[in-house]
Amino acid sequence: MTFPATDTVVTYPSGATTSAGTVLHVEPLDGGRLGVVLDVTACHPVDAAWPDQGADRATLSVNGSSYDIVDCVVGATDGSALYLGADGPVRKGTEGWAFVVVHIIEADAARLVEASPAQIVVDPAYRHALSIGHTACHLASLALNAALAGAWTKEVTADAYGSPNFDALAIETSTIGENRSVDVYRLGKSLRKKGFTPAALTDDVAAITTTIDARLAGWVASGASATIATEGDELTSRRYWQTELNGIAVSIPCGGTHATTLSEFDSVTVSLEVEDTGTAVEVRMTTEAALVHPNR
Repeated sequence: MTFPATDTVVTYPSGATTSAGTVLHVEPLDGGRLGVVLDVTACHPVDAAWPDQGADRATLSVNGSSYDIVDCVVGATDGSALYLGADGPVRKGTEGWAFVVVHIIEADAARLVEASPAQIVVDPAYRHALSIGHTACHLASLALNAALAGAWTKEVTADAYGSPNFDALAIETSTIGENRSVDVYRLGKSLRKKGFTPAALTDDVAAITTTIDARLAGWVASGASATIATEGDELTSRRYWQTELNGIAVSIPCGGTHATTLSEFDSVTVSLEVEDTGTAVEVRMTTEAALVHPNR
């Protein structure tokens, strides 16, 4: 059994939904499943380090047989073993390790042979819905940060739009769905020590929501283009979501997939829910995107 020595080349940042590659490794998994590593893939995997965008829905074709990809995750290998997802013992990009896309299928290992040619076909409609959800998530986080800019008594790191980065400092979880996202923020002691005033958000949630929605409406109306800039084509290469909002160039590190223009959106709106857990206040922001052409 051999293990890949280099990172997987990924083509999904460019928007690709098909790819041709070669089987590099087949890993037997529990439950009769296999983890298949290719040299090149268009399939977006979930990254355990920040699992906001889930895996693509896709099929893998090898030697005349086609298999549904039931999951797709980031794996790591030092040449002696393959570690999947959260089992990886090192951070992505660690020297001496290869970081790979592992396509998980249900199949007989005897039917998959290393060095065989393979094709990936991604469900384009599902990919597009996740891309819309991810772009809307970025826009909403920037609009939230701007709406809370006056809630800080100390200087903190700014976001890509120039606002105090509440999103980065308070985020607990982020989940990208089809044309939507859900972000959960924690307003605890550490955030207050950094200078944030929770009452600026919790005392008038309706006003904050209105402010966010108004800003989002203006950005959507601009129809600005959006791109993914990348420093390379490997899984661990740095990638950035980029657009222009009100004349300000915005660039956010991101490994997900995105819409190519804000003109695809008819609207992006948010709803905010506040819950006191006893030890901290949690704020849930749900972002919903409506499309100009919803049947795309």
